Amino acid sequence: MRQRGGNTQRDAMPIKVVVQRFAFVLLAAAAVALMLFNKSNTGAVERFRTVILDAASPVLEVLSQPAITISRVMEEARFLIHLHDENARLREENARLKHWQAAALRLQQQHAGLTALLNARQDPTSTFVAARVIGDSGGPFVRTVLLNAGSRDGVAKGQAAINGDGLVGRVAEVGVRSSRILLLTDLNSRVPAILEPSRDRGVLEGDNTNILQLSYLSAGVQMSPGDRVVTSGHGGVFPAELPIGTVTSVSDGVAFVQPFVQFHRLDYVRIVKHNLAFPPTRDVAGQRTRSSSGPSQ
Repeated sequence: MRQRGGNTQRDAMPIKVVVQRFAFVLLAAAAVALMLFNKSNTGAVERFRTVILDAASPVLEVLSQPAITISRVMEEARFLIHLHDENARLREENARLKHWQAAALRLQQQHAGLTALLNARQDPTSTFVAARVIGDSGGPFVRTVLLNAGSRDGVAKGQAAINGDGLVGRVAEVGVRSSRILLLTDLNSRVPAILEPSRDRGVLEGDNTNILQLSYLSAGVQMSPGDRVVTSGHGGVFPAELPIGTVTSVSDGVAFVQPFVQFHRLDYVRIVKHNLAFPPTRDVAGQRTRSSSGPSQ
């Protein structure tokens, strides 16, 4: 058995050597034969190629699925990376836009406040110090606001504070760099005021609510809802004709006034340094002395 198998291998060796030597020649001859066959019978070659492709297409489809899947995964990965970069860029841009939006809103509010201040009624005998509301530091008063202007800016206790809507209050405490404003609505606030239509005088009082009370009016005074209330200027603390509010209702000779100022939206105020021009005083005693000494001479 071993001898017979060995003889078969020895007989096949010359054929293998010939095939290996002439493989290129045989392949070239086969290619030429296929070309000649294709020229002579085109339909048969196409049918053969179609059959081969139909038979190989399921296999190629199965083999191509991993490549397609890998390509899709790589495309998704590239898209996610691009999406992450785009998201980071948009977040940064959004943060910048929010910063500029906040700056624009702050400038808009400042512009509105300063514009309102310019529209406030001014007294020719008064000068003003503009200040910004920075909060409420607390204290013995209930309704106050803290300003960033103090004695170094010319602010003094008792001066009036106004904004574009009208009277805000008066200076209650003064520091070097800050001051505190007692609002009109505070329980301790008292302001001399008059009714514009009738020019009747009264005292405007706060009661820690958003409504003021105009008391101490003359008996039988005529007033009705909608009448304007302004400062009277008596006492020399507040300039005259500063707008305060309008009458909303009347009860038992007391007028309830809705102030023009929106105290919850205070931003900028002006401190009024009012210079009341008193008439020159006359020395009555001296005149009497001179008049009595004249005839004696």
